[in-house]
Amino acid sequence: MNAQRPILKVLSRAFSLRCPACGKSSLIERPFHIRHHCPECRSLFKREEGFFVGAILANVITTEFIILVVCLFSLLVVGASYEKVLIGLFLVAVTFPLLFFHHSWSLWLAFDYLIESLPKYDESKRRR
Repeated sequence: MNAQRPILKVLSRAFSLRCPACGKSSLIERPFHIRHHCPECRSLFKREEGFFVGAILANVITTEFIILVVCLFSLLVVGASYEKVLIGLFLVAVTFPLLFFHHSWSLWLAFDYLIESLPKYDESKRRR
């Protein structure tokens, strides 16, 4: 682990949807669109095809965990009927991934930054 990248600082940036490298700019360009790179430190957010699969996986796993917790809580603690629980789980399964979209990307980028750092955007290699 590199001493220049404290885990808590990077996670704090991830939860606030900031660049994991510098923390100065937002990851979000507009709703459901992640910036290509950081305008401050030039860290590349969108890389090769398939890089985003980790963010999708983080979203799916977290959604499944939330569904499990809500299901168990509703059935065991609240004692709700199974039909009502299914309606609630459907609503959670539809809304949570949408609400967690940006955070899954941010956490995935933070994880990647902690493991191998983020490459810098090079304007000269831009596709035309």
